[in-house]
Amino acid sequence: MADSFWSAAAPAAVAGAGLSLLVERLLQPPTRPLWRRPVAALAIHLGLWLLLFSCLLLVLQRPFFAAAALLAGMLFLVLVSNAKFHALREPFVFQDFEYFSDALRHPRLYLPFLGAGRALLALLAFAAAVTGGLAIERSLLSRLPVIDFLAGAGGLALAGLLLLWLGLAKKLSVSFDAAADLRRLGLLAALWRYGEEELLPFKVSFPYEHFGAGPPVRAHPAHLVVVQSESFFDVRRLFSGIRTDVLREFDALQASALWQGRLQVSAWGANTVRTEFAFLSGLAIDALAVHRFNPYRRLARQDLATLASYLRRCGYRTVCVHPYAASFYARDKVYPRLGFDEFIDIRSFSGATKSGPYVSDLTVAEKVCSLLASSSEQPLFVFVITMENHGPLHLEDPLPGDSERCYTVAPAAGGDDLTIYLRHLRNADSMAGRLRQQLAALPGNGCLCWFGDHVPILPEVYRAIGTPDGQTDYFIWRKDGQLPVGTRRDLKVEQLGGFVLQAVGVLSASATEVSDQAPGLFQVTATKVEVPSAYS
Repeated sequence: MADSFWSAAAPAAVAGAGLSLLVERLLQPPTRPLWRRPVAALAIHLGLWLLLFSCLLLVLQRPFFAAAALLAGMLFLVLVSNAKFHALREPFVFQDFEYFSDALRHPRLYLPFLGAGRALLALLAFAAAVTGGLAIERSLLSRLPVIDFLAGAGGLALAGLLLLWLGLAKKLSVSFDAAADLRRLGLLAALWRYGEEELLPFKVSFPYEHFGAGPPVRAHPAHLVVVQSESFFDVRRLFSGIRTDVLREFDALQASALWQGRLQVSAWGANTVRTEFAFLSGLAIDALAVHRFNPYRRLARQDLATLASYLRRCGYRTVCVHPYAASFYARDKVYPRLGFDEFIDIRSFSGATKSGPYVSDLTVAEKVCSLLASSSEQPLFVFVITMENHGPLHLEDPLPGDSERCYTVAPAAGGDDLTIYLRHLRNADSMAGRLRQQLAALPGNGCLCWFGDHVPILPEVYRAIGTPDGQTDYFIWRKDGQLPVGTRRDLKVEQLGGFVLQAVGVLSASATEVSDQAPGLFQVTATKVEVPSAYS
């Protein structure tokens, strides 16, 4: 039994393991050479390979077919990781596995970034493995008794478990810098460690936990609208040929805002929920450990103290408006736990006007305006997550007149993608103006906070006009003009909520202390909570 099984399966297992290490060398950023990796990382890699190989062998019954199929799957992971690194400056991590199911439900958001060439290469590799495996290799069950086959596959699995146990005997450290951990540990070991870290108990002190029940709202509290504008940033600072009036309303709002400036956000090109969660929670990304990659997977599945829950305790009705499926990023499960009374998603925009493939920003603005117009004396907090300027922008075409409306001088290269982005940016600008108009028309006070979640994915544009530093832009505007305006203050997104609370009058700046060195929105001490003062 042993000679027959091992003579058939061992060459495929060994060759496949060796080739898997070669496939891994195709990664960007490149991994360290084998002799410079921790021995434990190699043990995890080989242990996982043998475990997966033995499982596939049980199903396919052909060792070389199993090895080829496993290699094709690993090549696909490498291609996906490289595509992600090219677009988002970050390789594939364990938390990204859930995006495979999202790609099936929302293919337009993901598949274009993989690229036709990479997708074809992965498909051909899989087809070759299937064709070759079934046509050339005979099933081991046609040559061996079933019991011998099962015993041999079980032996391979045990060998894999032993290697994995040895690799896990001393836990490999991770920095949660995805690129650095991938270079040091390799793909499989890095994936394993990030998955392992996600399952560990995690406790973090949320700043809003320390605010108690919250003060009572004033007699005429300010309605609050916060817009997280998709891919919004002032691209004019990269290219002087863009017409200044592309952001005419934004410029006017910044000029009359309480505070405005550049915003350091938690994402580049995508991963909106990182910026979103940082704003709502007041937590810096460094405080989240492995949960920084997608805080909605596990961390936010519990009742959390957030800006929304604090405003609700202060008497506000809290509503989120997002013209996309509420199930995306599991927001339908997460948002009630973040303190929101209502989530208005794509179902409320049936038949709505679109700009490109998504609901237009102006349509979303009208939805928010209707909420404000129908609001009672209870103050309203509306958190808006827009979609219009969501990529991939290269799948759209410029419209007649776009260039004239966007440029004084068009760029020499990358023009179409930038033109499409600017068209949507103009619409976002109109949305900001419409919201200000509605807030100004309402009795009582009103406050508008606006910020971008990340810069867009525009690689061709950046090669032509320069690469942004990743910071977006924000303003906080209040209609009554009783507070000083025009303060330029660059912030981190996790600090923004403190200024919003001051703007609506829930938090008194005079009652807080300056804490510019705070790692996030708040610096919690044993006796008090310090909030960065807007007037320092």
